[in-house]
Amino acid sequence: MVRMKKADLNRNLRQLLRAETGKPFFLLNEAPPPIVAEENAFFTKEFERLNKMMLFEKAALESFPIDHMKDAETGNSAVTLKVAGVDEAGRGPLAGPVVAAAIVLPLHSAIPGVNDSKQLSPDEREELFEELAAIADYGIGVVGPEQIDVVNILQATYQAMQQAVASLKCHPQYILVDAVTIPGLSIPQKGFISGDCLSVSIAAASIVAKVARDRIMVAYDRIYPQYGFASNKGYGTQEHLEALARYGPSPIHRTSFCHKITNDAQKNA
Repeated sequence: MVRMKKADLNRNLRQLLRAETGKPFFLLNEAPPPIVAEENAFFTKEFERLNKMMLFEKAALESFPIDHMKDAETGNSAVTLKVAGVDEAGRGPLAGPVVAAAIVLPLHSAIPGVNDSKQLSPDEREELFEELAAIADYGIGVVGPEQIDVVNILQATYQAMQQAVASLKCHPQYILVDAVTIPGLSIPQKGFISGDCLSVSIAAASIVAKVARDRIMVAYDRIYPQYGFASNKGYGTQEHLEALARYGPSPIHRTSFCHKITNDAQKNA
């Protein structure tokens, strides 16, 4: 018997949920439809994994002062609490932008398969991006290499996160962020180390940010094919370093990141 891959199992679970409930996600503490529980033990485990992440998020929200639970536009008590998860992609590469995403999911909901983007294959991320885009409000922020060189990567990351939150159509009452807190925002927020492994909203944001940045780097590969951006996404792989030594930096390389690397590589070439 052929063992199914986790990505295929999650896809099947989303299809079963659609068939049984009309939506590809489930809510906190919602019992799996009987057919889901009977179909495969993996499905039950996936419900348990995501419920654990949703419980972490619920506890994080309950730690905020209750007076913030108001609609940002009307000032009235929020009928539906809006929580934005925020994460970034591309702090470490030698080339290309840093990209951040903010996403507001239906409250205490989870799509099977959502996880820290680093735990997913490119195909899984692309598929989950489309699923998330269909049910959520999301915004993306992009800060290019020129600005990274001017302000440093941490400040550029903050700017991308600020842009992402500002790009949301709705006004979240709370923000949950991976690892940092974002300066310059009036919205209550909390940062969590490894938040993309703990919170469904942050994990979803990590997927959106990663897919958005990967698509940018694939587009750049068509302009600067000698660096292999479609495969390395700007990270310092051996092939990328060899191309830097041979061709020098492109206009999308971060001078502050690769100046010393380029000099050393040229000396040793």
